[in-house]
Amino acid sequence: MKRKPLMGLTLGDATGIGSELVAKSLQSEEIRQLATWVLVGDERVFQQGQAIAGVSVSYQKIDTIDQIDSEDQIYFIDLQNLSTDSYTLGQLSIDSGKATGETLTFVLKLAQQKKLDGFVYAPINKEALHSGGFHFQDELHFFASLLDCKEGFSEINVMGDLWFTRITSHVPLKEVSSLIKKDRVARIIRFAHDTLISVGFDNPRIAVAALNPHAGDGGLLGTEEIDEISPAIHEAWEQGINVVGPYPADTIFLRLQTKPFDCLVSMYHDQAQTGMKLLGFNKGVTVSGGLPIAIATPAHGTAFDIAGKGTSDPGATVQAMKLAVRLAGF
Repeated sequence: MKRKPLMGLTLGDATGIGSELVAKSLQSEEIRQLATWVLVGDERVFQQGQAIAGVSVSYQKIDTIDQIDSEDQIYFIDLQNLSTDSYTLGQLSIDSGKATGETLTFVLKLAQQKKLDGFVYAPINKEALHSGGFHFQDELHFFASLLDCKEGFSEINVMGDLWFTRITSHVPLKEVSSLIKKDRVARIIRFAHDTLISVGFDNPRIAVAALNPHAGDGGLLGTEEIDEISPAIHEAWEQGINVVGPYPADTIFLRLQTKPFDCLVSMYHDQAQTGMKLLGFNKGVTVSGGLPIAIATPAHGTAFDIAGKGTSDPGATVQAMKLAVRLAGF
């Protein structure tokens, strides 16, 4: 009989809705049966999350991952690294950011040692992570640094069977144009193709968004489409990748109705994120793609405005847990 995957699960930034989301997600029998989940974090934070959610999760505390002796149990490794008295819900906390970074480092090392098949992390706060001493552009670069990955990784978002990735991500908008280069565009197109192939797509259809309004209007509104994006698409097409574009970003989601695609390659963060979240904010998942470990998280943030109210929707967390298991090869 095929074994269940052994998956890590962290609580995210304690000041947000992460622990509440985890507690709610583990109420699902489907999720509990999908994998052997190992919660990692501070038990006090999880107890707070359960109280906010109004639910109770049965788990077995262990000191090390080697103490797991059943596939049908939820486990908890208590790092004892954050007291609930040290932060306020809904407010940025350096202590919580530090604990978040420590927890992610701990679970990542377990996965690196092949003691976990992958992991899911609840929403984190990048500013808090940075303030807590983890000085990275975002969590993807944090993971890549710890894994000594220099290139070939990128963030991917998933909404059902629709995938999204981008040429630039967490950079100021004023820097985007300078980063749109043929080699970079070609690399991300190839990355998108290979990623979708790895999860079971046979011949993934990839659409590429333009950078400028009206796809540059033949150069009148910018030449990135002519000089960088179109040559990269042509090169990928010659390599056998099913890719089309560049299409104006303001209508590219409308193409789903007439000429559907499996993956959208956008030029910058909000170009695709806005449309994706309108398609289903409570379903989006972010994947740390191109790394040797399956890592996923909900595509939304820590939601400081509703932290502690018990009203959070666990839909995206549930989807992240399902997708992480799939990415791990189960």
